[in-house]
Amino acid sequence: MLRRLHPEQPDSFAFTPANMDWAKAQITKYPEGRQASAVIPLLWRAQEQEGWLSRPAIETVADMLGMSYIRVLEVASFYFMFQLQPVGSVAHIQVCGTTSCMICGAEDLIAVCREKIAPKPHQLSADGKLSWEEVECLGSCTNAPMAQIGKDYYEDLTAESFGRIIDELVAGKVPVPGPQNGRYAAEPLGGVTSLKDYEGGKAKHNASVQLATELGDTVKRIDGTEVPILTPWLGKDGKAAGAKAAPKPPKVPEQGKPAARQAAPKKSAKAEPSSPEGAAAKPEATEAQPETLSGARDGKPDDLKLLKGVGPKLEQTLNELGFYHFDQIAAWTPEHVAWVDARLKFKGRIERDGWIEQAAKLAAGEETEFAKRAKQDGTYED
Repeated sequence: MLRRLHPEQPDSFAFTPANMDWAKAQITKYPEGRQASAVIPLLWRAQEQEGWLSRPAIETVADMLGMSYIRVLEVASFYFMFQLQPVGSVAHIQVCGTTSCMICGAEDLIAVCREKIAPKPHQLSADGKLSWEEVECLGSCTNAPMAQIGKDYYEDLTAESFGRIIDELVAGKVPVPGPQNGRYAAEPLGGVTSLKDYEGGKAKHNASVQLATELGDTVKRIDGTEVPILTPWLGKDGKAAGAKAAPKPPKVPEQGKPAARQAAPKKSAKAEPSSPEGAAAKPEATEAQPETLSGARDGKPDDLKLLKGVGPKLEQTLNELGFYHFDQIAAWTPEHVAWVDARLKFKGRIERDGWIEQAAKLAAGEETEFAKRAKQDGTYED
């Protein structure tokens, strides 16, 4: 299916302050230079804010991530989860039209959409509240036919029950999602034959529907009020978890009570466990600069990309630090590792990927399994 930008576009787009904070928090999940990995979350948030993805929204996300506009447009036009045209202000209804649903009556549901919403998919209803489309399998075949509205599934539908749901949405109500024929979840239509705890039940609804009803509004777009469910790294106050609080003033000893008897300060959560009596405390790792070179010997550097975890960018960084040969890396001591580690973006990689052991073998003329593979297919890691 050909997917194009809608011919009518708004003049501009801007994230709300809360959504901008959310977007910036998403970007921090990825290391420097890899911000493009946040493109799908940011596009999704823009769509949740506006209901669809406009050209200004796509370009705003591209600017935030340092990507060219065409690259972000490629993502938005590839995934059908992104709507490239305006949708209903209340809800966009996606009717599953794949085999199981089609056999069980999806065509009747589509006929209801044509009658109650608009004659063609992606058209807005006369009041602008609803829009619809037919989609591929949504994975609820046992409860066919079904439709996704907002974040939730409405299953075991008939033309009558689906029409009632649409009427309720237009009236500003929030229909309870899940099976619409009395089923609890996806048990046999004839009744429960196993897992009988469901029968008569410990909960009014299955877990998915229960959560949806507890949230109170299943069709509304995500706006951040779902904290901490959707943004676990933010607290209920919207501030980033782990943010440093203002230092507390020191306690003043109570009158007549010596300061030595005041409560001892709490140990850091990262403090080392107390050592046995008489054992020396574990010293912190110290740094010592290893031997470096101003250039490769005889102008012939070793291919450091044959070390697992070293790609072209990391090889360039190592060269800039003065490391060109396997024997240099093989000679690193723990103090040298601490020095180099402090100058790399991804700390801990040296020990995790075993650079020193690999370098020792390669310097001795041996070949590691990774180096053999890298030479064969030309793949390196960064």
